[in-house]
Amino acid sequence: MWKTILRRVLLMIPQVIILSIIVFAIAKMMPGDPFSGMITPDTDPATIEALRQQYGFYDPIHVQYFRWVGDALQGDFGMSYTYRLPVTRLIGERITNTIWLSLVTLIITYSISLPLGMLAGRYQNSWIDRFVVVYTFITYSIPVFVFALILLWLFGYTLNWFPTRGSVMSGIPAGTFSYYLSRFHHLLLPAFTMAILSTTGTVQYLRTGVIDAKSQDYVRTARAKGVPERVVYNRHIFRNSILPIAAFFGYELTGLITGSVFIETIFSYPGMGNLFISAITSRDYSVILALMLLFGLATLLGTLLSDIIMSIVDPRIRVQ
Repeated sequence: MWKTILRRVLLMIPQVIILSIIVFAIAKMMPGDPFSGMITPDTDPATIEALRQQYGFYDPIHVQYFRWVGDALQGDFGMSYTYRLPVTRLIGERITNTIWLSLVTLIITYSISLPLGMLAGRYQNSWIDRFVVVYTFITYSIPVFVFALILLWLFGYTLNWFPTRGSVMSGIPAGTFSYYLSRFHHLLLPAFTMAILSTTGTVQYLRTGVIDAKSQDYVRTARAKGVPERVVYNRHIFRNSILPIAAFFGYELTGLITGSVFIETIFSYPGMGNLFISAITSRDYSVILALMLLFGLATLLGTLLSDIIMSIVDPRIRVQ
């Protein structure tokens, strides 16, 4: 196990190097620069030019790249040109919100998808199965921003059940029970929105796995021995049908972290996705570079996590 993890980590080193080059190149190909938005009719062009010289925007590309990599290895991603704060501090203030949003989303996703997948597979071609198939068809086909806007309008503005922006109610002292309750209240609607749209794959994988497992020899043997039907499904069929879902667990977790851009923007939730959109619109290159690199690293770590989980769940599968 540990040899496998070490081998995977070593293979990630060239992947991270290639990722950093791609991220840097994409950021440099964006039109304009962080100081373009400062230009007004009253702005002195010499001031903008001096800022570009100061931050090394006219240095050779390879010099800029190695300077950025050297600083990044020391945990310094520079200053945000928009917020006038260190990028690490800016991301540190947002990453907690995104992680909590992703974890709550994951809990809601599996709380919905596992029972639906099991019921649809167990009662194949019944009204329950048809309902689940229609449900997955709708959640797969509806765009994220459309569904999010509908829930925001319904539960946020019409019913007033949930807040429509922010991560905590202002004026509540940090660290109190009311503070954490307010944070949970603010993230519940965005998390529920992401969870509903994230259940499709899990439900379909589990439904297909249950249908296939019902006809296997070990299931027939268990039934022939008089094992109760509940035990057959919970201990035999479910454990073998869950393997594809376990294989994609790491991808799904990191996918939620990196794919919350639309949700955080629509709900004005102060996470990394919202910060990423804000950085793009303001051409804040230092923030864009750091976030793109962080999202790429999260994807690589998700791959590693999926391999580890799969080898734990199914001892027959070992990465040689």
